[in-house]
Amino acid sequence: MVGQTVSHYRVLERLGSGGMGEVFLAEDTRLGRRVALKFLPAHLTSDETAKARFIGEARAASALDHPNICTVHDVEETVGGQLLLAMALCDGETLKARLAHGPMGVAEAVDLAAQVADGLSEAHARGIVHRDIKPANLMVTRTGRVKIVDFGIARSPGATAVTATGVVVGTPTYMAPELARGEPVDARADLWALGVVLFEMLTGRPPFAGDSIQATFYAVLHRAPEPVERLVPGLPPAVTRIVSRALMKDPIARYQQAEQMLADLAAAREQLARAARQPALDAAERRPSIAVLPFANLSADREQEYFCDGMTEELTTALSGLRNVRVVAHTSALQFKGQALDIRRIGELLNVQTVVEGSVRKAGNRLRVTAQLVNAADGYHLWSERYDRDLDDVFAVQDDIARAIVEKLRVRLTGPAGAPLVKRPTDNLEAYQLYLKGRYLYARRYSIGPEPALKCYSQAVEIAPDFPAALAGLADCYAVIGLFMLAPIRDMLPKAKAAVERALALDEACAEAHHALGSVHLFLEWNWPIIDRAMARALELNPNLPVTRAYYAIGRAMMGHAEEAIRDAEAAVALDPFSPFVAYLSAGTYYILGLNQRAVDETQRAAELDPRMVLALYLRAIALSQVARHDEAIETAGRAVEQTGRNPFLVGMHATVLGAAGRSAEVRALLDELCERARREYVSDGLLAVAHAAAEEWDAALTALERALAERSASFPWFLFVHAFDPIRRDSRFLKVLENIGYTGTSAVLLGRGE
Repeated sequence: MVGQTVSHYRVLERLGSGGMGEVFLAEDTRLGRRVALKFLPAHLTSDETAKARFIGEARAASALDHPNICTVHDVEETVGGQLLLAMALCDGETLKARLAHGPMGVAEAVDLAAQVADGLSEAHARGIVHRDIKPANLMVTRTGRVKIVDFGIARSPGATAVTATGVVVGTPTYMAPELARGEPVDARADLWALGVVLFEMLTGRPPFAGDSIQATFYAVLHRAPEPVERLVPGLPPAVTRIVSRALMKDPIARYQQAEQMLADLAAAREQLARAARQPALDAAERRPSIAVLPFANLSADREQEYFCDGMTEELTTALSGLRNVRVVAHTSALQFKGQALDIRRIGELLNVQTVVEGSVRKAGNRLRVTAQLVNAADGYHLWSERYDRDLDDVFAVQDDIARAIVEKLRVRLTGPAGAPLVKRPTDNLEAYQLYLKGRYLYARRYSIGPEPALKCYSQAVEIAPDFPAALAGLADCYAVIGLFMLAPIRDMLPKAKAAVERALALDEACAEAHHALGSVHLFLEWNWPIIDRAMARALELNPNLPVTRAYYAIGRAMMGHAEEAIRDAEAAVALDPFSPFVAYLSAGTYYILGLNQRAVDETQRAAELDPRMVLALYLRAIALSQVARHDEAIETAGRAVEQTGRNPFLVGMHATVLGAAGRSAEVRALLDELCERARREYVSDGLLAVAHAAAEEWDAALTALERALAERSASFPWFLFVHAFDPIRRDSRFLKVLENIGYTGTSAVLLGRGE
C-alpha cells in the first residue's frame, strides 16, 4: 500500500492496525494536507456487516465537531472495492502506547480523563454512545490533547453489545457490566469505560483482568476492583471518589451524564493545580489579613443595632478595597457577635492575623466610637482610639479608623495620596441611616422577606435621589421580590432596571450597582453577556464580595462553564466561610452542574450554619432525590413546605421529589393544589411547568414553559435545570424555549441532563 495513490490520497507510511482496519499516513493531493487513512482489511471487503460497521463509524464520527474527537473528513469506496476513511492526522501516540511505559502522574491522568469526558459529552448530546472507550482508541497529541477515535461500534442509546449472530462486540477489559450481559446500554457504559481507563492511567493496570475472556467477564460482573487509593498512596480523595463512582456496577449508582463526571474531574484538576501552586498561595497567605468584628451597640436605644452593623460593614468594605490585604467578609465576622470567645480562637477560626473590635454609642446627634486593632496570635493591642464626634462626622471617623489600621499593618496604599479610604456615599445623613437600616434588613430577607428593606431603601432614595448605593439596594429588592414570586416579573423588572441604571449613571465605580445589575439580569432578564460583564466589573472594583462571586458562579454554571463556576463557588466560600447564604448559593452551583453529592454536602453545611434557612432545605431535597435518597428527600421537601405555610415554589419542588420517587398520586394532588391556587393568587407558569413535568404531563409542561417565557416567569432559567424535565430536553419546543432565553442549544450542562 505504501507508495500507492488511492483515490486522491498518496499513501506515505503505515501507522498501525486494529481489528477493523489498517491506518496509514497519507497526503491529500487535492487539498495538500496530511491525513490518516483507515482501510477496511481486504478479507472483510465482502463482509456486509463489517462494511456497515465501517461506514457507521464514518457517519457517527463525522457528525461530531469537538476538539477531543478526531475529525473525519471523508469516506469512500474505491473502484477496486476498498473502503477508506480519511481522518485528521493526530501528531502523537495512543494512550495504550503511552501506558506501556507505566502509570502516569495524578494531575496528567485527571486532565486526560477530563478531556475524554468533554468529548463524550458532545457525542452523547448527539445521541451517540461510543461503546469501545479504551486506551487504544484514545490518541494523545504532542501538546497533550486527547482525541477519541474509532467509532466503529458506536450506537444510539438502547442498543446492545450482541450482534445478530450472538457475538459480543467490544473489549471485555473496558466493558460495562450491562454491556457484558448483552443488555441495552446508554451513555453510562462509556463512563464506566472511562473509569477503567482512569484507573489504568493511575495504577498502570486495569481494574478487571483475567487469564481468559471468560475470567475477565466474571471479574467485570462480580468482583470489586482493588481500591485505587491502596495502589496509589496519597491519591486525593476527590480522585478516589470519581473512580469509585464511575466503576459502580449498577448504572443507577454511576455517573448519569458525562457532564457530571466532567465537572468532578474539572474540580479535581483545579484542586491539583492549586496544590501545585501552593508555595505561591502560601506566600499570598502571608500578606496581612484582618477581620472586623461587629461593633457593640452601647446606645440606650437597642434599635440602633443596625447603625452599629452598618459601621462594621462600612469599615470592612473600606479595608476590602486594599488589594494587598485579605479581609474576611462581614457575614462570617458577624457569626461572633455577642459571643465571649477569646480573640485568639476567633483568629484561628477565621484564619486571620489581626482583628478589629469596637463599640458605638449614639445619642441624638452625638457619636462615641471606640476601636482597637488586636494581634490575633497573642491578644496584644496594636492600636486603640476613641472618637467623640457629631453624627455629621461619621464618615471621617470611619476613614480615620481605616487609616490607622493601614498604618499599623504597614500596608502601602495604591490610590492617590490623600484619597479617602471611606467614600462619602451621600451628604444626607437621614438617607444614610435609612440606607444602613435597609441593608441590615436586606441581610435578613430570607426570614422576614424583602419588603422591610425595600421600604427603607425607597425612603432613602425619596429624600436623596442621587444616592447610588441606596438605588442599588432598591434594585436588589425588586429583583428578589420577582425571584420570590411575590409579584410578577413584568412589574418588577422595569423598576429594578430603572434603579440600577440610575445608580450607574451617578457612579460608574459603585461596586454595589454593578452587583445589582448582574443580579437583575441573573434573576429577571437573563442577559448572559451583561451578567458576565457586571459581575466581573463589581469584582474588579472590590474583589472581596462573596455574594457577587457566588452569583457569578451560578451564572457561569447555567451557561455550562463548569471549571470557572466551581472556582468562583469555592472562592466565595473561602471569602465568607460562615455564611449560610453563600453555602446555599455554592450548593446551587453544584446542583446546576450535576454535582448532586457536592450539593447535598453543601446544603448540609448551610443548614448547620442556619437551621431556619428554608432555601437550603428545598435545594437539599432535590439534590437528595438525584442521589436516590428518596425518603430523605421527600421528608426534607415536606418540612420546607410546612415551614413556609405551603409556599407555591416549595410545593412545586415537593412535587419533583415525589415524582422522582414514583409517587404519582401524591404528585397529582400537589399539581391540583397549584392549579387551583393559580386561579386566585400569583403562581408562576414556570412552577406549573415543573409540576406538570413531575406528573409526566409533557404537553402541558411544554405549554406552561412557553407561557412562562412569554410572561418572563420568576426563577425561569433555574427551573429548567430541575430533573423533572429530563425526558423532554430534546423536544423541539423545549429547545426553542432555550434559544429564546439566550442559550445556544449547546449548553451541555443543561441539555446533557436528559441523556
